[in-house]
Amino acid sequence: MKILAINPGSTSTKIAVYEDRTPFLVRNIRHSVEELTHFPRIIDQFEFRKNLVIETLKENDIPFEFDAIVGRGGLLKPVPGGVYEVNDAMLDDIIHAMRSHACNLGCLIAAELAALLPACRAFIADPGVVDELDDIARVTGFPSISRISIWHALNQRAIARRYAAEFTEASPERPVRYEDLNLVICHLGGGISIGAHRHGRAVDVNNALDGEGPFSPERAGTLPAGLLIDICYSRLFAKDELKKHISGDAGLAAHLGTTDILAIIKSIEAGDEKAELVLNAMIYQVAKSVGAAAVVLYGKVDAILLTGGIAHSDYVISRLKERISFLAPVHVYPGEDELEALALNVLAALRGELPIQVYK
Repeated sequence: MKILAINPGSTSTKIAVYEDRTPFLVRNIRHSVEELTHFPRIIDQFEFRKNLVIETLKENDIPFEFDAIVGRGGLLKPVPGGVYEVNDAMLDDIIHAMRSHACNLGCLIAAELAALLPACRAFIADPGVVDELDDIARVTGFPSISRISIWHALNQRAIARRYAAEFTEASPERPVRYEDLNLVICHLGGGISIGAHRHGRAVDVNNALDGEGPFSPERAGTLPAGLLIDICYSRLFAKDELKKHISGDAGLAAHLGTTDILAIIKSIEAGDEKAELVLNAMIYQVAKSVGAAAVVLYGKVDAILLTGGIAHSDYVISRLKERISFLAPVHVYPGEDELEALALNVLAALRGELPIQVYK
């Protein structure tokens, strides 16, 4: 099977070409701020990014011949995890999506390119709106508001399957699948999401886009509601401006003026006490959330998996382990490979190993 995977991000479009499980091309097409300022809305970037994908394939002598094209899933309505074939209902919902993010372009580009080829199918896999919460996890003390999940579903579920495969390889006498395990998985990136995974379902996870949970390099995290209401009515900020102060210009960026973990650690090593306090506070809040996720699973946790870009930091991981390692064995998977996750999800679906779900 020849598969093209497309992952649109805020300032880049990553693509990969796979033949079965083997990558033949992996490229990160970066977009400058100047390039993107020409487009008033993210949806207006569609033709620009689609054409860059085609040009990159041509430049690398990759024939435009694919069995499937998979895009990163956008901010659609809540759906169970899995592989979805792009259909008209999905395209209509993404064009009119309430939340704007570059990931919304994934299914649009996949569908447009697949339509150029005979018998080529377009898919998404494990979009950030995967919602498998237990009903009890949705209830808040304010009846007009229910908890929702927007999180790093693609990477968390891919890491879970990778851990299960590695466990089985190391202990073939005790083979396990993701669906057999209780896991707490923590994605440490610009946003931080922490999921309690019970037998293949993320039964509780924070809304990492809107700022729920621990604060992160770019997110404010959960805030005292009363004080936040006071700020809303202070007339100091317009609505959109305040939203940016909660998601995007918050967290480490607001406290320290940077989201660069290495730079922050260098400042700490040079004696910056504020940087040390703020970074350690983020680690502290992440650890609290990991503990809460373990409680969701009644303490019966097979493993805690740490992933995302910040998982490369020994400073962060060592301090996090100090607080959480008593809960369960901790395994670290630095970085993320969403392109591989997209391609392998679709490969499994095409082979009949995973069901192809219908978006409604």
